[in-house]
Amino acid sequence: MNRRNFFKKTVIAGSGAIFIPEIVNAAIPGINAENAVAGLKHNAVILFQGDSITDAGRKREVENDVNSQAMLGNGYAMLTAAGLLAGNPEHSLKIYNRGISGNKVFQLQERWEKDCLNLKPDVLSILIGVNDYWHTKTGGYQGTLAKYNADLRDLIASTKKELSGVKIVLCEPFIIAGGTALDETWEADFAGYRDIAKQIAKDFNLVFVPFQKVFNEALKKAPAAYWGKDGVHPSLAGAELMSLAWLKAVL
Repeated sequence: MNRRNFFKKTVIAGSGAIFIPEIVNAAIPGINAENAVAGLKHNAVILFQGDSITDAGRKREVENDVNSQAMLGNGYAMLTAAGLLAGNPEHSLKIYNRGISGNKVFQLQERWEKDCLNLKPDVLSILIGVNDYWHTKTGGYQGTLAKYNADLRDLIASTKKELSGVKIVLCEPFIIAGGTALDETWEADFAGYRDIAKQIAKDFNLVFVPFQKVFNEALKKAPAAYWGKDGVHPSLAGAELMSLAWLKAVL
């Protein structure tokens, strides 16, 4: 077993509650070796991008303080960064979080040069989509599935053009069924956004993290209140589950 595989198995197997690995393994039974990140080079820059799920209370005033907990926030990005840093001390990784609460894809585009391109990430992880739907219900946003598709495709295409060699991880936007912020229309209507993200990952040969499958499996073990009360923002347990899923899918 090589060191990278040993680290991955150690992180997943040693993560507290014993059923968490079962959930991740059921949702992600295998790894797509062609798409997975083959290794992390010395001084690799890893960037997490997205909305409030990624933001998770990060401190804007220290956003250039690489690898700091204040900059990384209190969610899955911080937990994932902790695992990566602890498991790869010899690589001098530089990990950033630039998620912003409330963002939709077009808002990522508006700040992309500053918050992505200028950082020149080697690995770029994007989780976006819940607000592209949610804000049509609560915020007067006029976006559509077609706009989400076009905006996200444009963002991915332009990023690959500008950042030669970047490995992009596209995370599946998800909901946690039974959450207090969700009504009966969410499950059917939001499915289209998940389908688009999955198709874009396939079309651009990106790493895809199937978060919806992970939370569907998690709900067999505990209700939404345990994993993320409102059905959108994960709890501490939900964030840890996301971190483990990201590590398994990406490395």
